Amino acid sequence: MKRRALLKQLGLGFSALSLAKPTFAQNSFANFSGGEKIATGRFTPDWASLEQYQVPKWFQDAKFGMWAHWGPQCQAEAGDWYARGMYQEGDWQYKYHVEKFGHPSKFGFKDIIHEWKAEKWNPDELVTLYKNTGAKYFIGMANHHDNFDMYDSKYQSQWNSTKMGPKKDIIAGWAKAAKANNLPFGVSIHASHAWRWYESAQRSDKNGALAGVPYDGKLRKSDGKGQWWEGLDPQDLYAQNHDLSENSLQNGAIHKQWEWENGANRPSKEYIEKFVNRTIDLINKYDPDLLYFDDTKLPFWPISDAGLRIAAHHYNMSIKRHGELRAVINGKILDENERKAMVWDIERGQASDIQPFVWQTDTCIGSWHYDRGVYNRDGYKSAKSVIHALVDIVSKNGNYLLNVPVRGDGSIDEKERKIVEEIGRWMAVNSGSIYGTRPWKIYGEGPSTQNEAKLNAQGFNEGKTKYTAEDIRFNTLGNTLFATVMDWPSNGKVVIKSLAQNSPLHAQTINKVEFLGNQNQALSFERLSDGLHIQFPENKPVDSYANVLKIS
Repeated sequence: MKRRALLKQLGLGFSALSLAKPTFAQNSFANFSGGEKIATGRFTPDWASLEQYQVPKWFQDAKFGMWAHWGPQCQAEAGDWYARGMYQEGDWQYKYHVEKFGHPSKFGFKDIIHEWKAEKWNPDELVTLYKNTGAKYFIGMANHHDNFDMYDSKYQSQWNSTKMGPKKDIIAGWAKAAKANNLPFGVSIHASHAWRWYESAQRSDKNGALAGVPYDGKLRKSDGKGQWWEGLDPQDLYAQNHDLSENSLQNGAIHKQWEWENGANRPSKEYIEKFVNRTIDLINKYDPDLLYFDDTKLPFWPISDAGLRIAAHHYNMSIKRHGELRAVINGKILDENERKAMVWDIERGQASDIQPFVWQTDTCIGSWHYDRGVYNRDGYKSAKSVIHALVDIVSKNGNYLLNVPVRGDGSIDEKERKIVEEIGRWMAVNSGSIYGTRPWKIYGEGPSTQNEAKLNAQGFNEGKTKYTAEDIRFNTLGNTLFATVMDWPSNGKVVIKSLAQNSPLHAQTINKVEFLGNQNQALSFERLSDGLHIQFPENKPVDSYANVLKIS
């Protein structure tokens, strides 16, 4: 939908378009609401200015990143959106919470935070493991929809990881480990939606002995006398001193209101400005290269220019600090022009063709937050499925960002570690076909190019495409063409139709075909009118998840 029409539908009127072009003071910084100063420079907080952005080469070349989507919700080991689901009567997370911790009128999410200690967290060991796996950048979660900051936050001054829970600066630990491993560092920021997301904490049971007894979502500072949280205001965490959104009691209604439409209760100016200040403070303290926003476009768009201000600050500060633009911003559901301003991110999904601008898939081998049930039922993605996705995404000009769920204590389990190590073995042999490459004229051939699953909203089409030995993915590095065969051919031979004799896609002579999986073994081949016929090695490598041919 066009932005002007969308604003009209939301009842903002055309005057709201002025939000996209705030006036900046003509000095090195601009100040909003008496908080953090916004850096000025090449970029101003409007879409037209941000569309001058160019993705830095480090991100274009990296292709593969790792993410620790980790915070206090992992303490329960009961999956994603736990701090919301625990307040939804009848939901499996609610039942789990009542059984394990107690009723949410007596033991709420604030109390989960209090129990979270992260006693086994070793950021240096984990980030080193991820680098050895092949990651070329690393992202740590700065906050989730639960509104808890994982760093020394000036504006979330009590509800942050240095003051409660583990009493550690999590982002500082991740940043130090990334720097020690010479990896670009990013942070993911999800807290803009806490206002609507936590509304379930305002409810009470409809049934049972505690029917009508409010959950803890409306507690105030004055209610804390004699409690462990005496002197703290739960509303700084829950942000629920507001009326419910329309249809708030329907658990699924939040998804239709993610963009602050369809009856969502609009956040206050104070709430939005606090988010801006928190995020600018985060950028200034930790100098992340990458910001991942779990938002459609940017935080609070289109009801506020908050996200535009943050984006301009991030880009301008990157230039001020590094003498060049190293910064990256990820956002979801972007139109063609917005993809010029930032990097389009697809959650748990893949684009269907080569994209003109670098983009990113973010996904997870299990639940976003650690889920013991996934472990118990062996529900993690396999190394093979991760590598297939990586190869397909890279062939389409994308990067692949993978989360390995971290337990509440700060460790990963042995099944996850095994998968990560398998990925690392494949990357050690085949990463030459990944890093620094660019798309070829087509991304691939084979049955999978005809039956790829379509995107659903921000993504969610992964795992639906099946690959065979007839499925090939292409990319290039200089004059070298890589063709990755997505399964081992049962008859020991592959025919690449796109490289047939007299093919308009590849007019050059083919002099050599090598198999990366066996120390660049030269393979016999014949170029015929129906394709390039290649004889595979007799011995199948152990990690033959995807088989890379180097063609020169």
